Amino acid sequence: MDSDEWDERYAAEELVWSAGPNQFVAEVLDTVPPGRALDLATGEGRNAIWLAERGWRVTAVDFSRAGLEKARVLAAARNASVEWVEADVRSYQPAPAGYDLVLIAYLHLPAEESAGVLRRAAAALAPGGTLFVVGHDRTNITDGVGGPQYPEVLYTPDEVVAAVPGLKIQRAERVRRIVERPEHRGAAIDTLVLAVKP
Repeated sequence: MDSDEWDERYAAEELVWSAGPNQFVAEVLDTVPPGRALDLATGEGRNAIWLAERGWRVTAVDFSRAGLEKARVLAAARNASVEWVEADVRSYQPAPAGYDLVLIAYLHLPAEESAGVLRRAAAALAPGGTLFVVGHDRTNITDGVGGPQYPEVLYTPDEVVAAVPGLKIQRAERVRRIVERPEHRGAAIDTLVLAVKP
């Protein structure tokens, strides 16, 4: 989907996603000491806002103006300070070694574009910084519910790890997430990768 299509999707009054963070973001990152964070493809900003509420200094990037507007409103209502950047993560160049955390949650791109985003995300990490990637796994098409149905935009743990060769991998696995939406009920299968820059 391009930015216009996402703008149209986010133009609905209700949030497309929940106001709370993704469950794996909350579970995995809750104990990581706060610093500078970069949230790539932030959408409506739920993960960025959650990080900011925990003391992170957050830069959140998305190409959807409508998504960022909803994020600003939600952040203001929760008194969370986030730097919102309207940009396409496929070409966005974060500051090298500028972040203690880079988060990529449910960004689904063709493999070559995804690998480029992952390489730039890894380069944006300061020494000791954490990269956290979570998104729909390729096996979700046959064994899970919801999510994109195009294998070329879905993750596998091995492919994410291969795109960030200089990082120390702490977790690279498939995880299950319970989905309870009117159109989908059951367990979704996600790829989760947690890596640290030496």
